[in-house]
Amino acid sequence: MPTKARIRLWSTNVDDLNFVVNQIKSIVEKTGIEMRGPIPLPVSKMAVPVMRLPHGEGKKKWEKWEMRVHKRLIDIAADERVMRQIMRVRVPEDVYIEIQLI
Repeated sequence: MPTKARIRLWSTNVDDLNFVVNQIKSIVEKTGIEMRGPIPLPVSKMAVPVMRLPHGEGKKKWEKWEMRVHKRLIDIAADERVMRQIMRVRVPEDVYIEIQLI
């Protein structure tokens, strides 16, 4: 039974996330192993309303800050040399990767 690797990626910067996904995709295409994805998962949004200063006796003014977390999911056949190449991919600081062997 061949093992599979599930790669979960998430970031607040969608451009850096897509850059890493494209690097993984090119490695997989060069080696010719089976791949499913990248599957875009729903974007998590965290909104924080903050009262704008100065907030004295006048009207209450609010600033709304929002952080979006973009996620991707990739399933590949876990080949040892492909996994080594994926581990060597340069990942920006704001992109997080989790690799799980299924």
